[in-house]
Amino acid sequence: MPRLTLQSKAFLALSVLLAVLLALFVGFSRLGLQRGLGPYIAEIELGRLDWLAERLERVYVLHGGWQTLRTQPELWRQMHKPGAALPRATFGPSRPAPTARHGDTCDVDAYAFGDGNPPSPAGAPSGNAAPPSPDPNQHALSVRLGLVDSNRQLVAGVQPVQGTARRVLRGPRGEAIGQLVLLPPLDVETEADQAFLREQLVFVAWTGAAGLILALWLSWWLARRWLAPIGALVHGARRVAGGRLDTRVPVQGDDELARLASTFNDMAEQLANMEASRRQWIGDVAHELRTPLAAMRAEIEAVQDGVRTFDDRTALRLHRQVMRLIQLVGDLRASLDAAGDATPTAPEPVEPLPLLSEAMASMQARFDNAGISLDTSAVDACAGSHPPPVVRGDAAQLHRVYLNLLENSLRYTETGGRLCIAARTERKAGEGAWLVLQWDDTAPGVPAPELPRVFDRLYRAEASRTRAAGDTGGSGLGLAICRAIVQAHGGRITAEASPLGGLRILLTLPLLETPIHER
Repeated sequence: MPRLTLQSKAFLALSVLLAVLLALFVGFSRLGLQRGLGPYIAEIELGRLDWLAERLERVYVLHGGWQTLRTQPELWRQMHKPGAALPRATFGPSRPAPTARHGDTCDVDAYAFGDGNPPSPAGAPSGNAAPPSPDPNQHALSVRLGLVDSNRQLVAGVQPVQGTARRVLRGPRGEAIGQLVLLPPLDVETEADQAFLREQLVFVAWTGAAGLILALWLSWWLARRWLAPIGALVHGARRVAGGRLDTRVPVQGDDELARLASTFNDMAEQLANMEASRRQWIGDVAHELRTPLAAMRAEIEAVQDGVRTFDDRTALRLHRQVMRLIQLVGDLRASLDAAGDATPTAPEPVEPLPLLSEAMASMQARFDNAGISLDTSAVDACAGSHPPPVVRGDAAQLHRVYLNLLENSLRYTETGGRLCIAARTERKAGEGAWLVLQWDDTAPGVPAPELPRVFDRLYRAEASRTRAAGDTGGSGLGLAICRAIVQAHGGRITAEASPLGGLRILLTLPLLETPIHER
């Protein structure tokens, strides 16, 4: 069985949903049409029973009310038969016979004992010339007829329900004396009504079929339009997987798929940047390794060719090149370790300033030998504050950051220069308290365009930051290691030009609000 695509699934889901909705619409339309047709038929049938309404009105006048019909069900059944004669009204000694009122010209007794047919209209020929009256028993009218009085209390027949057709009965002075009611039929019986119902149902069915076709087309169009970005994403992902990192997909709208496309483009951009960084990294490593290896090769070939004798000076030069290779390889490994696993292994409350003092003490002799003075008075003042600054992190990693920063200043600051280290605490709105460590060394400095790159791996501003003492310079990895560790501790490290003429390093670490002795 072929696998369905997401577009096919969406199309099927929308189609089924719309088809069900249309089926419900057609079904309820048919039900509503059938239910609405019954009251309509009842109204038409009741309109044909004018003769029965007139007979009931005259019976009301003849008997002085509806009591006779209440007590004599047989009389109600005879009322439905146009050809049946009605019994003469009997009046007791206390009840005089009704007299004709002004405007009532009909002879009540004659009507009561006539042939049972409704009286002919005025001016119309009598006898057989009158049009035949419909039989109420036809189509089961008799079982659906009822009579209620002016208070809507049942007199005879069936109790009216919702949808019942009603004909108001009036007395000789026009007052309402009751209602003739006819219940709607439970089913359509006449051929004409059935034909009308079939016509309407066919129209509803054709309407539903047209709606279904339109719904299927709309489902296909919507599924294709909604899921078109997914096809572009699939195509773009395949191109990126094939190495085309410059691939971008169009972003249309502001829905979830548009945000997914935008995220894909951001990912492709990051991958392109990472690939460029990787290529640059490999090129830089190759360049760094090529220099000492080329020097060693030249020394060895000179000895082999007899140009130079292998003496202590040659051995010393080879040893320096080997040591430089060892240092470079070690720094590369340390840089990778710091970038990949710079998160503190066992974070705990740490006082960073005593660690800085320890690192400075361990390198004081090297600074003295290089003729570089250290100014740490601001650090001592901040360390003596109460309570002392406390951060959460790894003491060994922070100590390594301090050593790398000191090594960077020692390596690149000219003889006779100085390094000023300051420390202070700051509170920033919405960010809490921070410890700020500031390194300022003397010339040479770093050109302004190069400042953002000083924390990149293998970056070295050799032209301006190499001491005249003949130092071969560092590997360009120390500051990259510092940045990885500081960021893992939730801090920031930046570089800018120093007022002393060299480089300023700003290192900020988030402080704990609770001192160590209170924990």
